[in-house]
Amino acid sequence: MELGLSGKTAIICASSKGLGKGCAMALAEAGCTITINGRTEDILQATAEEIRQATGVKVTAVAADVSTAEGQRELLRACPQPDILINNNGGPPRKDYTLLDREAMIEGVIQNMITPIELIKAVTPSMKDKNFGRIVNITSLSVLSPIEGLDLSSGARAGLTSFLAGVTRQLAPYGITINNILPGKMDTDRLRGGLRAAAKNADITEDEAAGLQQAEIPVRRFGHPEEFGNACAFLCSKHAGYITGQNLLMDGGLFASAF
Repeated sequence: MELGLSGKTAIICASSKGLGKGCAMALAEAGCTITINGRTEDILQATAEEIRQATGVKVTAVAADVSTAEGQRELLRACPQPDILINNNGGPPRKDYTLLDREAMIEGVIQNMITPIELIKAVTPSMKDKNFGRIVNITSLSVLSPIEGLDLSSGARAGLTSFLAGVTRQLAPYGITINNILPGKMDTDRLRGGLRAAAKNADITEDEAAGLQQAEIPVRRFGHPEEFGNACAFLCSKHAGYITGQNLLMDGGLFASAF
């Protein structure tokens, strides 16, 4: 399917690996000029070169912490008027709520709520002028279904979802859509780290721990960053202009709900 994205510009936050990288690759394959971001220079540059070689598009790599004001300025200097913004950021590490102090809670809200809102505020004026814009926020299944120890991340991402529910309707008349993708168990470094910890705690192998978790998922496997990226690219496409304010759950059926 032709997505109608050739020549569009996109910022993809936290995209040197994992789900962000999957989104960056898919948008590049659709013909977008992309600006990718990560904190680790060598990993980021390797990803940029991989995408260039695979797609032939222009890729700008910005090594910065997108949660900081300077990091955001660097991204926007590299791509001042993006057509597409993919908000993504690492979440706070798993920790029992009783161990969270005030500083940690503020940092978690900055990472997963305030930062994407700040970037949306920065990019929407030019999107309004063009009467086109696509914003996709990568949140989490935990917005709908609590995960023990991820209370801070879940709360911040749920806050973002609620905050933008009204903003989405304000921007819709200008051809700007805002949607959220909620990943479940996706095969990323973060998931593999959790599997190693689970295996150690249960005195089993990592493969056995993976098998136990996959057995809980109706499709009996983990999701792939590539398929996640393709879903993101569709939401950014010319075909998705009538889809806005929605939460796309990508979890292989793990969250059981009729609505």
